[in-house]
Amino acid sequence: MNHVLEARDLTRYYDVSQGFFKGNATVKALNGVSFTLDAGKTLAVVGESGCGKSTLARQLTLIEPPTSGALLLEGTDAAKAGKSELQAMRTKVQMVFQNPYASLNPRQKIGDQLAEPLLINTRMSASERKDAVLSMMQRVGLRPEHYFRYPHMFSGGQRQRIAIARAMMLQPRIVVADEPTSALDVSIQAQVLNLFMDLQDEFNTAYLFISHNLAVVEHVADDVMVMYLGRAVEIGSKDTIYNRPLHPYTRALLSATPSIHPENRAIKIKIEGELPSPLNPPSGCAFHKRCPHAQERCTREEPQLRTVDAQRVACHRAEELRP
Repeated sequence: MNHVLEARDLTRYYDVSQGFFKGNATVKALNGVSFTLDAGKTLAVVGESGCGKSTLARQLTLIEPPTSGALLLEGTDAAKAGKSELQAMRTKVQMVFQNPYASLNPRQKIGDQLAEPLLINTRMSASERKDAVLSMMQRVGLRPEHYFRYPHMFSGGQRQRIAIARAMMLQPRIVVADEPTSALDVSIQAQVLNLFMDLQDEFNTAYLFISHNLAVVEHVADDVMVMYLGRAVEIGSKDTIYNRPLHPYTRALLSATPSIHPENRAIKIKIEGELPSPLNPPSGCAFHKRCPHAQERCTREEPQLRTVDAQRVACHRAEELRP
């Protein structure tokens, strides 16, 4: 199968100063992540703050190059692409940011902001660009008179619709959505999520959906990748991950998801301690100091992703801890 996106052992390291006379240290923000993404499908990336989700988003949108590994967009490796190839690749990957208030230019009319990607990347005439903008505005639920308005004239939900329209103007192959509903009222979130899904059906766009809200992920995802301290610890289909999680960290995340239905409330799994510093990660399994099932092997040997049942999981005890 030809994947629209494939990451192979993707890493991103940063050198940071530890202070006067202490030299520099290396933060392994992304440490060997591999996955595939197919057209028309949604891969959700979940995990605590600091697990590498946003760093991964910057890699996929080609904002910064990986330290090592390969990132293939329709077969072309971004790490080895020339300047002109990268420019062409960037039109195929767009991003919807978390905060619709900050992602729009307050001094530019909405119509001009939506037309800008077409102005830069196509040879459309002014009238063709306007027609394309009005057509996309209609798709996302905006009226023609909104074309001449400024961002401050819109509500938060409307601004996120504008941001989604801007991302879709070039009909990209992939859209990276970084917490796209977390800044919105709960009553608006479902509308925006349904808009994402409607556009995906129409354009066959692949989504990489970053979220900490597992209820939202359950609504939109086809596959789920759980990350911890820069690494993927479990990858599988949404139904498999939600119904039969194998990694202790995945189980803890799912047990923390609130539900209004008593029959769907899982027994809470309490994780002791906090996420370790990426400057000084633990030896062996990065999760072992917080894991209720850790053994001596977990403290010295780092588990690798391997296939167990219907998913891939990085846990030495995955088989014996099956639910």
